[in-house]
Amino acid sequence: MNPHLLKVSTNPDHSFSIRRDVVPYFYNRWHFHPELELLHVQKGSGIQFMGDSIKRFKRDDVILVGANLPHYWRCDDQYFQKNAKLKAESTVAHFRENFWGDEFLELPENKKIKSLFSKAKRGICITGTTKQFVITQLEKMLHAHETERIILLLQVLNKIALSKNLKPISSSGFKPVAEEKSTNKINAVYNYTLAHFKEKITLKQIADVSNISPNSFCRYFKTHTRKTYNSFLQELRVGHASKLLIENKLSITEICFESGFNNITNFYKAFRKITGKTPFAYQRLYTKGELA
Repeated sequence: MNPHLLKVSTNPDHSFSIRRDVVPYFYNRWHFHPELELLHVQKGSGIQFMGDSIKRFKRDDVILVGANLPHYWRCDDQYFQKNAKLKAESTVAHFRENFWGDEFLELPENKKIKSLFSKAKRGICITGTTKQFVITQLEKMLHAHETERIILLLQVLNKIALSKNLKPISSSGFKPVAEEKSTNKINAVYNYTLAHFKEKITLKQIADVSNISPNSFCRYFKTHTRKTYNSFLQELRVGHASKLLIENKLSITEICFESGFNNITNFYKAFRKITGKTPFAYQRLYTKGELA
């Protein structure tokens, strides 16, 4: 895919950046940057696009995004409603692999951190006790000064590098395409799909959005995302359905049509293919607190 190169704001007095964002919603363009990104979502929920992965994000997610890995967070619709009182909040650190010098990662003691940076090119979801450690250290880092900032970041990276509480996000075969061209085209596709996934979207409609022919669009999308547009659309719909199942305010049939599926059979088939569970099983596991 052809994402936007984001220039991360830097302070000449600091070797890396860390900040807290409190905003009405997360609504980034599909983008990448040479810095790694360590993110703690303190408030907010929605859809997370990363590499070739589409998943829901929620409060207290902790994610490590590798250098030049395309990503995009989009809050749920209620965050965009007029007079909405919801806020999205995150703590985010950006740092380059070599911010402490080109030789540092070549030290034998740092081989696991170097390996972590390589694994992060797929994106990593951090869980368990490691997640709690990272959250605590990020909070300290926000208020730290001088050398203490670097020590805290090194402690965090070492903890993650040694952890077994890590889940890769993108598939093993995903290869980032770090190009700025066609940025507007792919973002138009994303924005249109997010606005209309509950409706029927024809190939001609989505091809017109990107201003290319239907055949060219199919090749373009699959080449750059490693999936068909229909697969992408179904993942979005299943992601929305999983949110509605968790909220438990609608029947399964109502959730089916509210998520853009035209019949219950197609809904069950797509949901099970993507999540490995039936809608009923997914809802039951969430209620029991057993949903992975």
